[in-house]
Amino acid sequence: QVRLVSSGGGSVQPGGSLTLSCEASGYDLSRAITGWFRQDPGKEREGVAARYNANGRTAYADSVKGRFDISYDSSTNTLNLQMNSLKSEDTGLYYCAAKLPWIPEHRWLQSDIYNYWGQGVQVTVSG
Repeated sequence: QVRLVSSGGGSVQPGGSLTLSCEASGYDLSRAITGWFRQDPGKEREGVAARYNANGRTAYADSVKGRFDISYDSSTNTLNLQMNSLKSEDTGLYYCAAKLPWIPEHRWLQSDIYNYWGQGVQVTVSG
């Protein structure tokens, strides 16, 4: 049984940092395309960051480039998202996702390519 369990959401003031984690079981993420998505109420899920763990290549939405960092810890089969210099517009419900096999990079931030999803974790930036 495949499970992606997310953690690390919370509330922070603008300019602050948070780290989200997504631990996988029943599914080896080491050769998967993995991603983080944000969803606001009434809106579609939006790709924030993605990573192909087999070679470490990453993709980011323009709105988070230079502030967010997606990484993979092979020892724990966990996907992480380090979020720095947070802004109010980063507020939302964040989901992790994974997909095999490989597909071209230009599609990595599209939600419809992913096979497996974690539960959402709330990130609130205000103050």
